[in-house]
Amino acid sequence: MIQLWKVVRHVRQLELHRLILLLIAFSLISMCILAYYVTNSPKIKEPPPLPFSDCSNQHRILIPPQASWRLTKSVDTSRTDPVVLVFVESIYSQLGQEIVAILESSRFKYRTEIAPGKGDMPTLTDKDRGRYALIIYENILKYVNLDAWNRELLDKYCVEYGVGIIGFFKANENSLLSAQLKGFPLFLHSNLGLRDYHINPSAPLLYVTRANEVEQGPLPGDDWTVFQSNHSTYEPVLLATTKSSESIPHLATHKALHATVVQDLGLHDGIQRVLFGNNLNFWLHKLIFVDAIAYLTGKRLCLTLDRYILVDIDDIFVGKEGTRMKVSDVEGYDLPLPILDLVWQRKLQPSVLLTWHLLKPLPMFVMSSGDVMCHTFLKILLLGGDCGTDEEDEGDDMLLKHRKEFWWFPHMWSHMQPHLFHNVTVLAEQMKLNKQFAVEHGIPTDLGYAVAPHHSGVYPVHTQLYEAWKSVWSIQVTSTEEYPHLRPARYRRGFIHNGIMVLPRQTCGLFTHTIFYNEYPGGSKELDKSIRGGELFLTVLLNPISIFMTHLSNYGNDRLGLYTFESLVKFVQCWTNLRLQTLPPVQLAKKYFEIFPQEKNPLWQNPCDDKRHKDIWSKEKTCDRLPKFLIVGPQKTGTTAVHFFLTMHPAVTSNFPSPSTFEEIQFFNGPNYHKGIDWYMEFFPIPSNASTDFMFEKSANYFDTEVVPKRGAALLPRAKIITVLINPADRAYSWYQHQRAHNDPAALNYTFYQVISAKSQAPQELRNLQSRCLLPGWYSTHLERWLTYYPSGQLLIVDGQELRHNPASVMDNIQKFLGVTPLFNYTQALRFDEAKGFWCQLLDGGKTKCLGKSKGRKYPDMDSSSRLFLRDFYREHNIELSKLMNRLGQPLPTWLREELQNSSWS
Repeated sequence: MIQLWKVVRHVRQLELHRLILLLIAFSLISMCILAYYVTNSPKIKEPPPLPFSDCSNQHRILIPPQASWRLTKSVDTSRTDPVVLVFVESIYSQLGQEIVAILESSRFKYRTEIAPGKGDMPTLTDKDRGRYALIIYENILKYVNLDAWNRELLDKYCVEYGVGIIGFFKANENSLLSAQLKGFPLFLHSNLGLRDYHINPSAPLLYVTRANEVEQGPLPGDDWTVFQSNHSTYEPVLLATTKSSESIPHLATHKALHATVVQDLGLHDGIQRVLFGNNLNFWLHKLIFVDAIAYLTGKRLCLTLDRYILVDIDDIFVGKEGTRMKVSDVEGYDLPLPILDLVWQRKLQPSVLLTWHLLKPLPMFVMSSGDVMCHTFLKILLLGGDCGTDEEDEGDDMLLKHRKEFWWFPHMWSHMQPHLFHNVTVLAEQMKLNKQFAVEHGIPTDLGYAVAPHHSGVYPVHTQLYEAWKSVWSIQVTSTEEYPHLRPARYRRGFIHNGIMVLPRQTCGLFTHTIFYNEYPGGSKELDKSIRGGELFLTVLLNPISIFMTHLSNYGNDRLGLYTFESLVKFVQCWTNLRLQTLPPVQLAKKYFEIFPQEKNPLWQNPCDDKRHKDIWSKEKTCDRLPKFLIVGPQKTGTTAVHFFLTMHPAVTSNFPSPSTFEEIQFFNGPNYHKGIDWYMEFFPIPSNASTDFMFEKSANYFDTEVVPKRGAALLPRAKIITVLINPADRAYSWYQHQRAHNDPAALNYTFYQVISAKSQAPQELRNLQSRCLLPGWYSTHLERWLTYYPSGQLLIVDGQELRHNPASVMDNIQKFLGVTPLFNYTQALRFDEAKGFWCQLLDGGKTKCLGKSKGRKYPDMDSSSRLFLRDFYREHNIELSKLMNRLGQPLPTWLREELQNSSWS
């Protein structure tokens, strides 16, 4: 019995130990599960934030109309180019950069100059036209204190050409508290603290700005300046009260309104101006600044009031568990409109409705207040993905139940990146999986719009993506943040490639992790600041069309997506006259390129110069296949000979020949450019050693084609440029003879003199031949264009006459310019061929290899009348060329020295 008892007790002890171990294990597992759900299943901690309240002007002080009886001086702005001249303190000044940023965002042309106190004013006119439609001074005191000569020159220009001036005065610790602006009936009171900003509804310049609101509370800083004048030429635009009566004892009571921005109507001296008593840091100043530009340029530099907004929602059906929408998120919060038994609609105020995901636009409703109903449509991104919680799955079911009431567009199955696919057929099969999912669930697939994960394949262009998109989805439109680069955002543009319109996409501050208002990065105030006059507001203000990307998680939890865009719409409507609306993607893209037709043609960049671009570029592609230098022409100067001689060098490789243009690719100057850089790189081998191998191409019509330098510098910014110049008269005659040899009817039917002296009323075919004969010879004009995009150290001008007589010496200089090694001995490699009349390659056994039969063609000498005509025609151009070459430190070609001497004798 004792032994039995011991055995039973031992067994019970073991069971107790096991029970304890099981309890410990169960506790650990429970803790892990709890930790997982705590960290991965966020819950709504507080009720979702409510969007901004309705507009209210209850604190607005009535401003007596002061300008209603005054007529501003009408100006004729048609005699100026639509360019802004900006005088900055330095290239690094903050205000100067902010001015330029707004001009660039608005796509306005401008030129910056360091503001001269004394010294030369930049040239303001070109013959009988003004070069600038508006003058902006970062520091208005630099304008006021100009020396008498320059001040008179600038003021006379402004009066004669109807040009206005915008100026800023930013007080500092050295500024006088009160002073009169020199030469003006205007007093400045500086270093003040202000509050409660008012807009004068009588200010003539108001256009975008709506004047029924008051920005309540203190204005940032105590360095504000207010303007005071009794002259009728000054109309206040923005006004504020002082923070305390002690701040400004020399003026009226602090409760009175004092002008911080004034408009000079030009009644004093004939020049209209807008003066700011601070910089552009405060958001309302940016808004007034945009209006001032529009007003002073007669709305030549101005966008319309129409703004189109489209918001994409990413990660539908695949959002992380705990971050997705539930049925309550889908259905919205308020009662739906009686005319629409749809989901996800939110009433903002009696006169404004923000409607998300509607398939068809609603008719516009004009309410009693005069406001127009605004529709901001969202599009839903389709993915195959994982399941969420039961509540979230029910939310997905709710979306699918109302699928025909939404705009849907395709992404990539499982978020695959298209640039990883090199076979278009395989890529298309992946897309078909996504389409099959849509078809099985009855989801519409005919929107004609798509986006790619992480912008992969959109830009830099992956040709296979565009082809697969068109074949599977019939895509006509996409969008990206990457063209030409992600930052700065104001540079983003659109383009068209392979029949697909690519629109610029903007950021709105919402990402997959921004799901709670109180946990917004930097605090909720940062989000509200972006909406209330900050980055998001300015994006809509300065872009006629804005496409934003958001994520599914932004519409669950605190519903920051709804909060952000409802608040944005409300703020825009309270403070501006902008007309918010939308269009389906294809119509929207057509509207974009109606507004910006100049953006249809892309500008290809080098993918290896941007790390983000390199990350979404195929690993099978390499920038080493891009050429290191270009021979750009012009035609009939000896560029083919340079090409031939360079290919003799063991370290130098030319492109593969083209079946249509032979040794010339002609990529940058014509329709080939639209085929993209993948097509271009196929003409070059993969170098065995990228650092020592030199690849190049020669296309002689690059030299005088206007778009080529800009395109070349965008793709090949470090490339070296070689041009060969001969006497432009000889070049013109050689081209004429070249065309005769190719049976050009105009060259066969007209003498050379008739061609070059033809008048404007001559037949078109004759004028076309004349243009190709004469215009490439404006060497200085074309070289200046190249020097706009390439530094002078990357440009070599070869003397074509010396090339003809002493090619070995010229080729030695070219080798040194390129930095190619080893130096090739052209003295031994070349021999003059008496029969051909030019230099050829010396082969083994004493034989020679020469250029084709068309090179070195013999033709009669030019007649004296034509020679005299061309000497006079090119005289000024040759003089400008000599000045340019002296500035570059390059020796004058022999033929140029001779021409200059002959011109001086004549």
